[in-house]
Amino acid sequence: MTDLPPDLLRGDALLLVPDVTLTPEGPQERHAVLVRDGVFRAVGPVERIVRTDPSLTPVRLPGHALMPGFVDAHHHLTQSFGGALAFGEPSEIFRRVWVPLERALDEESAYVAAKLAALESLRGGFTTVAESGTRATVDVDVVASAARDAGIRCVLGLVCNDAPDGTGQDTDPGTVLRAAEQHLAGYGGDGLIHPALAVSVPEAATAHTLAATARLAAEAGTVVQIHVNEHLVAVERSLVRHGLRPLEYLHQVGALGPQLLAAHATLLTPAEVTLLADSGAAVSYNPVASAWKGNAVAPATAFAERGIRFGLGTDGTRGDGFRLADAAEFAQRLTYGLASGDSSCGAGWTWWERATAGGADAVGLGPRTGRITPGCAADFLLVDIGGPEMQPSWDLPWELVRRGNRDQLTAVFVAGRLRLWHGWPPDWDGPALVRRAADLAPRVVRRAGVTRAHPTSVTARRRAATPHASWDTTAPSLGGRP
Repeated sequence: MTDLPPDLLRGDALLLVPDVTLTPEGPQERHAVLVRDGVFRAVGPVERIVRTDPSLTPVRLPGHALMPGFVDAHHHLTQSFGGALAFGEPSEIFRRVWVPLERALDEESAYVAAKLAALESLRGGFTTVAESGTRATVDVDVVASAARDAGIRCVLGLVCNDAPDGTGQDTDPGTVLRAAEQHLAGYGGDGLIHPALAVSVPEAATAHTLAATARLAAEAGTVVQIHVNEHLVAVERSLVRHGLRPLEYLHQVGALGPQLLAAHATLLTPAEVTLLADSGAAVSYNPVASAWKGNAVAPATAFAERGIRFGLGTDGTRGDGFRLADAAEFAQRLTYGLASGDSSCGAGWTWWERATAGGADAVGLGPRTGRITPGCAADFLLVDIGGPEMQPSWDLPWELVRRGNRDQLTAVFVAGRLRLWHGWPPDWDGPALVRRAADLAPRVVRRAGVTRAHPTSVTARRRAATPHASWDTTAPSLGGRP
């Protein structure tokens, strides 16, 4: 299909005929998909769907699968300038890297950073991202504009912290909650931006605000995104302060319920797993973040067994849906499967589903996206399955999880509109954005005064080559003026 003109994939109505369509019932051959006004209008056998609108010319897509777009259940769009600054770092890097970095952003750099992250996400097959709240001191609508202009669907969290957590100051709870109400009411007519609330960690908000944001989100049919039980030190702080672990504390104050999207949840007791199951709360399982930051791995196979809602999140590590799904299965196999002799660990279907429909449900968009079915938003991917990675094909969902890669993405659609063609946006200048980000990022990082505990790879290699030399053990800082 490389010689297919992208113009054939534009328009308010499309009748697409791929080799395989990945529906909720499984991969279907000889199926067609009718897209009109940004929504899937019909999905079914080619002969039947073609008859539904004889005025449309079917677009044949040989060698391709049509599948739902990936859903990133946990992202930090305005952290994209950080990149490898987080590599090799110990836990709670947000205190030394992310918060200073985000607070050094002005309006232009926040917009560019968020749009850069959105572009990377689209290039990795994500059609929806859950932005968990920026610490940048700019209007959150800057992030909304960046996501909208990039063409990605965004669950946009507004940070509602009102208690000092070591990275901020006390804030008047009334001011915080009024801003939350305005944010939830502010995007009613927006096709891509879905407002949500966020609290950085439970200790960053008062009990009153935790309960109030839960109520506001529930009433609005959206989510509150909170980092929960991610780091051991945070669990210990909660025990010292409240006599309860973070998830237990959220339950005590009335903030645990279907509106909660708990990010990470890597350190859970059996009792806390039961709390999640009983409450209807959702989890963003972030396996790459666990590997990169050295945290525990969330018991996702146990979540699936207990009926706990969960999706997959990048935590801003890398915007590649195929590698995320692979990491999700791989982390479960190494952490839990090998010890118990579980050779399946949920199989390919589990991770493919959690990367799409399950993720949409977790971020509060279950009825809207994540599935190739009539009535859902036409957020989908055209994946080249004609290459050696996928042929011969025996089990397409598992093959996509283990062998798929973003180089196979021919096209990415959000709300029925072509957003990416062979890796780049067809209607705005992606390379120019990348160049602008490369120009802005060094100045922002220097202004932020980021402090790292781990040296660069080059420095680490020199240290390893001369292990008995005397080295300055002072934590490296990226401070100074641009």
